[in-house]
Amino acid sequence: MSARRSLDIGALGGTSSSKATTDAAIAENVAPHAVIDETSGARKQPPPEKASDVRRRTYVILSFWLIVLLLGLPIWWRTTTIHRANLPLDEMLDWADGKACRPVFPLRISIQANSLQEQEAQNLLRLTQHALDDLNDFSGHHLRLQLSPPAAEESHHGDDGAALTIRLIPGESTTSTLDPYAPILDITYPPNSIPSPTSSSSSLATYVAGQLRSTFAEEQAIISFLLSNNSIPSEHRPQGLTPEAAESLSKRTTRSLKYAPTYHLTFSLFASGPLPSSWDIEAAIDEFMKPVLNVLTPIHNFTIDTQVQLYANPGVQSQILSKEDLSSFINAAEWPLSPSIGGAPTINFIVFVGNQTILTAPRETSETEGGLSTSQSWLVPQWGTVYLLSLPSDTAHVSAATLRQPLLTFTSHLLSLTGTPQSGSLPLRLSTLARIRSADLLLRASSTLGSLARLALALPSISIPGSVADGVSKTMTHLRLACETLGGPEGLAHARIAEAEAERAFFEKSMVGQLYFPDEHKLAVYLPLLGPVGVPLLMGLLNEIKAWRKRRRERAERGAEKKKE
Repeated sequence: MSARRSLDIGALGGTSSSKATTDAAIAENVAPHAVIDETSGARKQPPPEKASDVRRRTYVILSFWLIVLLLGLPIWWRTTTIHRANLPLDEMLDWADGKACRPVFPLRISIQANSLQEQEAQNLLRLTQHALDDLNDFSGHHLRLQLSPPAAEESHHGDDGAALTIRLIPGESTTSTLDPYAPILDITYPPNSIPSPTSSSSSLATYVAGQLRSTFAEEQAIISFLLSNNSIPSEHRPQGLTPEAAESLSKRTTRSLKYAPTYHLTFSLFASGPLPSSWDIEAAIDEFMKPVLNVLTPIHNFTIDTQVQLYANPGVQSQILSKEDLSSFINAAEWPLSPSIGGAPTINFIVFVGNQTILTAPRETSETEGGLSTSQSWLVPQWGTVYLLSLPSDTAHVSAATLRQPLLTFTSHLLSLTGTPQSGSLPLRLSTLARIRSADLLLRASSTLGSLARLALALPSISIPGSVADGVSKTMTHLRLACETLGGPEGLAHARIAEAEAERAFFEKSMVGQLYFPDEHKLAVYLPLLGPVGVPLLMGLLNEIKAWRKRRRERAERGAEKKKE
């Protein structure tokens, strides 16, 4: 009994000791940093941190944040910021809206009146100017009359500085004749039609004003059409352009090529069989087409190449071609048609030797509307011309004389493709073309500036390199010069430079590339990098702020207790 009792006591003692050990372990796990007072049973807090350790931890956290703020962020900002050169956006929009330049086309008209006295000539000029101003409903198209000096009246070519020279010649009736080779308008008048010095009107002055108006009517209509399709203020837009005239001008604009300083002309001889295998195209161009190319040189430059292709099958095999077949006649898949060379648009002139003909209505056997569609040729808008040439089957060589009619047709179509007006003598048509091109280039350059300004405003994250700002500055400089000299050769030169600089600035490669890198892509790149780095920095800063506030509060409490004591 005693042995068993001692074992029970030992077991009970062992149980008590194990329980104490377990309680101590639990207490240690619950508060590993606390020490339990054996006498009072209270839990003790760990000893306070040393001031040096607190400062060291604070300095470490601050050093990390200083590196991020003073070194990391500036480097990141410098390497990732998008360079945007300063652009005069308001001024660019003013050009696009037509507020910076009011298009005015001053035309100087010289009057030669050798048979009139000085006072009579001046009076006739004054009355004619008044009649002309009354007829003119387009304020931007100014016709200013001046009396030609007697020394210039002997010249057959007129005054070179004037858009048109009017020669007043005494005759039996009032008639007018436009010189086909010079910008000269001959007007005959009966002697009794000369106005007296006291008269306020004159039938001769009214007649001269009407002839001037009709001479420049097509130019005025084309310029009116250009301005009506531009975003200029309504008070500067011409009025009175009929819907029929607007539709006709729209078709002509669609048919003609976009302006380019240089065009590449490709002359091709295509034969359905082995003959002909050669042609005198160089001699034919020099004789029949080169004169017109020379007079177009101030407006356009031309490069020329030729080619011969045998066994060339057209896209339509029918012997009689209808108007519906003309669009598929060109076999672009097999014919070696030259593409644009050196960035210059190509105008194709094709002479096809075969026995095919174009079916036309009886009233259309000759040239139809505008001379652009005949029984042997047709014009392809913004592309070129195809001429069907019928030759004997044994013809091996095409002479220059045989190419006369095709080359004359090509010349006429070239003028249409370049947007040359259709009425008036050739010198007047070419001078009108220069003024129309000046206006067109000025409006296109202004519109491009507006598009660039709106793009910069709509996309704040797009890059704007310095080259774009330089291009905009050059464009606006030449636009001002073009606006001041509009209507003359200097205006065309400045407008050409302005349009080229505006296009170059708008299509800058480095700027266009930013369109395809939106802000969402940047966020997707930065988040995986900033998350693991930013969270420890932020949490460490927050914990340090909490500890600092706690220490500050404890110091305040201790200070309050000392004051109470």
